[in-house]
This record gives sequence, C-alpha cells and structure tokens, in this order.
Amino acid sequence: MTARAWWTSLLAAVDGKDVPGFLEFLTDDAEFRFGNGPSVHGREAVRSLVAGFLGAIGGTRHELTRHWDGQGSAVAEGVVTYTRLDGSTLTLPFVNVFDLRDEDVYWCTADVG
Repeated sequence: MTARAWWTSLLAAVDGKDVPGFLEFLTDDAEFRFGNGPSVHGREAVRSLVAGFLGAIGGTRHELTRHWDGQGSAVAEGVVTYTRLDGSTLTLPFVNVFDLRDEDVYWCTADVG
C-alpha cells in the first residue's frame, strides 16, 4: 500500500466513525493524544477516547493536503471539518504525527487548530 493510500484508509476509518477500523492501524500498546488532551495508552483506552469523541459529534471530513514519511514515522497535514450534532460545521487545520512499528502506529498525536 502506498503512503497516501495508507493515510486515506486511516482517515476514512475516522470519517466513517469506524473505530474498530481505526484501531486496526494501532499496536496493542499504542499511545494516543488528541489535541491538548492527555495521552491514553493501549487500544482499549484509545477505543474509549475515539468512540467517545466521535459519538459526541455528527461527524468529520478530513482533506489530506500533504504527508511525509520517514524511517519509522509518518506525518500528515490537512484540514478537517467537524459537523456538530446541530448540523453546524467547523473547519480547522490538522497535523497528525505517527511513530510506526512494522507499519502499525505505536505512538500518535492528532493536533487540531
């Protein structure tokens, strides 16, 4: 799979509220931080955080503008549109930084705004 296809699949899982699909990209001992929140550790903690966030909003739509891939790391930049439960939207820039172990994410941060 190409790097762009990898990013597209990962972001499609988030945009589709497919939490199990997103978790397939993570190692069992993954660490995840969203925005300025605290890091969580392990798939179950990540599942809880991501499912809780996605359940509290109407949805997301990520537009990937560019990405960088290095030995053991991957970075993506773009814009994300959040749809609130009332149907209103908010569009912000995002940067995701992932450290990889055998092509699976073991540390990531998703920064928005």
